[in-house]
Amino acid sequence: MRLSLTPEALTRYVADQIPRFFPDRTVTTAHLYRFVDRALERTEYAFSRIHRKYYYEDGSTVFNHLNTDQYASFLYFVGNTIFRENGELDLAEKISLLNKTLHGFDVYHEVEMPDVFLLVHPVGAVLGRANYGNYLCVYQGCSAGANLNNVYPTLGEGVVLYGGARVVGDTWIGDNCWIAPNAVVMDTAVPSGSVAFGLPPNTSTKPARHNVVERIFCVPGKNLG
Repeated sequence: MRLSLTPEALTRYVADQIPRFFPDRTVTTAHLYRFVDRALERTEYAFSRIHRKYYYEDGSTVFNHLNTDQYASFLYFVGNTIFRENGELDLAEKISLLNKTLHGFDVYHEVEMPDVFLLVHPVGAVLGRANYGNYLCVYQGCSAGANLNNVYPTLGEGVVLYGGARVVGDTWIGDNCWIAPNAVVMDTAVPSGSVAFGLPPNTSTKPARHNVVERIFCVPGKNLG
């Protein structure tokens, strides 16, 4: 993967940002480096499956720390890696808060995002403890969260949440589904290969004309129908 900063410089960059917003203590580069290094491995895996402008250029996967969509994804991977590896949870929380502060993207370090996802200007997106399938694409202002019974949705592989889309509660989204702008899907099921639109109780679906993975991720040989 072609990086805009070396792993060491990127670690210093993150370590310098944290105390500027949360100045209770400093963060050392040495302490943070192993988490950044592992997060870069996860970032490369995800970005290598996003064959779009700014992610894949001249035959190489690209990560630019000044591309805010890419940096938001990377910060999620850093915070979640710290959490997974039983690192300092206070530091993981600060990484999550840094992501929220810089990008308006609210995803807690304990939330298990899929291995492959794409953020497209995710300002105002709030992703809770849903079950997320691979090849997830999230636009601005989206949310996924629980209903009053604390039940979270399940999203299949190849799901697009367009701007303002909300997926709530005991909801099952099948594979290869497109949730239209400002649509609300709550306590219901969306069959695979569908476009969902509208508001409850009149949320409707129609057959999708495009394949999410082929259209957005372009993963050779991956076909979700």
